[in-house]
Amino acid sequence: MRGRVAVVTGGGGGIGAATAALLSSRGADVVVVDVDGAAATRVAEALPGRALAVAADVAEESDVQRYLDAAVEAFGAVHLHHLNAGISGPTGPLPDLDPAEVDRVLAVNLRGPFLGLRGAFRRFREQDGGGAVVVTTSIAGLRGSEDLIPYQLPKHGLVGLVQGGALYGGPRGVRVNGVAPGLVPTGLASDDLRRRGSTVPQRRTGTVEEVAAAVGYLLGADAGYVNGVILPVDGGAAAVSTVRASGGAGAWTPPAPEP
Repeated sequence: MRGRVAVVTGGGGGIGAATAALLSSRGADVVVVDVDGAAATRVAEALPGRALAVAADVAEESDVQRYLDAAVEAFGAVHLHHLNAGISGPTGPLPDLDPAEVDRVLAVNLRGPFLGLRGAFRRFREQDGGGAVVVTTSIAGLRGSEDLIPYQLPKHGLVGLVQGGALYGGPRGVRVNGVAPGLVPTGLASDDLRRRGSTVPQRRTGTVEEVAAAVGYLLGADAGYVNGVILPVDGGAAAVSTVRASGGAGAWTPPAPEP
């Protein structure tokens, strides 16, 4: 990837930081974008190659333009985008959800990638050249869960964004794909997370480096004919049939009925 310029949003930690490290190790110039400017700076300063940190809120149109302008000013162009920034949001019963909290999750997790993808295409048009984009979705965008509705709403929407972007970008030399991480701790894994990880086919949780490797593949030349794909990085979790014993049926005790 030497000579390529990559933007990584949500790059201040977790999957984004791992992707930034991978792309930098392969020779790319990396722009690390995060709402936490100090975290973005720490990641950028630790990279082996040329890097720039930009503090930005991906849900704000002006901030998206600002990080793209900063990338072009520093490195002359942008070729690769990992639109990764996201927040978890509230959990709980559907009737009790606060619309204001849900709106914020939608803003960061859906509006943010939309603005980032739109900005990427505008940049490619100005450069008169192609590129590649990877959006971080989730297996929550491929399945359903009653207690993660604010999170899974935008993640389902990202599947449509990736597919629509791929159709628009294909004739223009731009590939758009997504990665759908499963149980991937971005900090210390809880006992509950480890227990749930033990029920997936590979019997463990994943690592941020494993997700970053998938992103690196999708952004690279080896994936030159891969477009519009949502690639689960989940140890096989998305393939599980939970109603079969071999698929983990009975691994969770169902909650007591509401009175």
